[in-house]
Amino acid sequence: MTIQIKPKRRTVTPYRYDIVGSFLRSQVLKEARLRCHNGEINAEQLREIENAEIVKLVQKQKKVGLQAVTDGEFRRSWWHLDFFWGLDGVERTILDRGYQFNGAESRPETARLSGKITFSSHPFVSHFAFLKEAAGGNVVARQSIPAAAQFLFELDRAENQESTKAIYPERQELVRDIAIAYKGFIEALYDAGCRSLQMDDCTWGALCDKQFMTLMEQAGVNIEEYANELAKLNEEVVSGLPDDLVVTTHVCRGNYVSTYAGVGGGYEPIAETLLSIDNYSGYYLEFDTDRAGDFKPLRFLKDNQQVVLGLFSSKLGELENKEDILKRIEEAKQYVDLNRICLSPQCGFASTEEGNHLTEEQQWRKLAFIKEIAEEIWE
Repeated sequence: MTIQIKPKRRTVTPYRYDIVGSFLRSQVLKEARLRCHNGEINAEQLREIENAEIVKLVQKQKKVGLQAVTDGEFRRSWWHLDFFWGLDGVERTILDRGYQFNGAESRPETARLSGKITFSSHPFVSHFAFLKEAAGGNVVARQSIPAAAQFLFELDRAENQESTKAIYPERQELVRDIAIAYKGFIEALYDAGCRSLQMDDCTWGALCDKQFMTLMEQAGVNIEEYANELAKLNEEVVSGLPDDLVVTTHVCRGNYVSTYAGVGGGYEPIAETLLSIDNYSGYYLEFDTDRAGDFKPLRFLKDNQQVVLGLFSSKLGELENKEDILKRIEEAKQYVDLNRICLSPQCGFASTEEGNHLTEEQQWRKLAFIKEIAEEIWE
C-alpha cells in the first residue's frame, strides 16, 4: 500500500520525520556519571565529558537527517524531575517506592516543595545555549521540558500532598506560582536563542488510562474538572509568547526500561480538552500499540495544528512493518488531513538515564526507517 498524494515538506517544527528528544546514553557518559557519583571525578570534569558526548550526538542526529536536534537529555537523570529540581522552592526527595510500571519500578525519587515556587535562574538555560552552539545554523536546536501540568501532577502525588498544602493552602496560589515560574524560565530560554520548545506531559496518558481513572474516582477526584485545571494551566504558560517561538507538546503513556504505565485506554475521554489548548503548534501522540485506541479523537485537532503520530516504538529495536505503518496513516487521514500529519517514535529512547532495551545501532536504524517512510509520503 502506497499513499499517492505528496504534500509539501514542512519548514518549521514539527517536521515530517521527527523525534521526541531523549537518546540512549553512551557508555562513556554512563561511566562518567558513575565516577562522578563515586567521587572519582568532579562536576566540572563530568560536564566536559557531557559536552563532548552531546557534540557527537548532534552530529549523529544530523547524519541521520533530522532537521531538529536535542542534547538527548544527556545531562539529566529523569525527563522531568531534573527540571523541577532546578526551580526555586523545590527539593529532591527520596520516597519508599518509585513509579510503578508494567513489571518494573523506577528509582524512588520525587520533587517536593520546600518553599514558594519561583524562578530566578535554571541550569537548563545554559544547557540549551551549549546545544544551540553545537547545532550550528543548519538545524533547529529544540529544548524539551516537562509541562506545567506535569509539575502540578507531581505535587499532587499522595506522598507530596501534605507538603504541598503546607506551603500552598490555597490551590489558586499554587497554580499561579507554577505558571509564573514557567513563564520566567521560557523567557530566559528564549533570550538564550530557543525557538522550538517541547512540553512533555504524562498527565493526559494517565487521565485516559482506565485503571488510573478508577483510582482517581475512588479518591473523590472529578476527572473532568481536574483535566480542565491542567489544560488551563498549560494554556496560561504558553500564552503571550513571542510569535517566532514554536511550542509543541508530547503525551506519554509511560516509558521506562522498555515498559509502560497503566492498562491503557484511548484518548477519547480527554481528547477535546487536550486538543483545545491554544498556542500548541503540534501534538506528539503515542499510537504504537492498541493501548492508545483509534484515531477518532484527532477530529478535535485544530486546523492550524499538526499531529505527530508516534507509530514507531522506541522501546523495541525491531523495525515495524512498512505496509502496516502506511495503513495506519491511511486510517488517521479519515480524521486529519495528510498535510497536518508528521511521524516519530512514540517517545524518547531514554526517558530516564537507564534507557530502553535496544542498542544505539537499533536506535539510529529506527530513525532512518522513519525518514525513509516519510520521504515516500512527503516531497
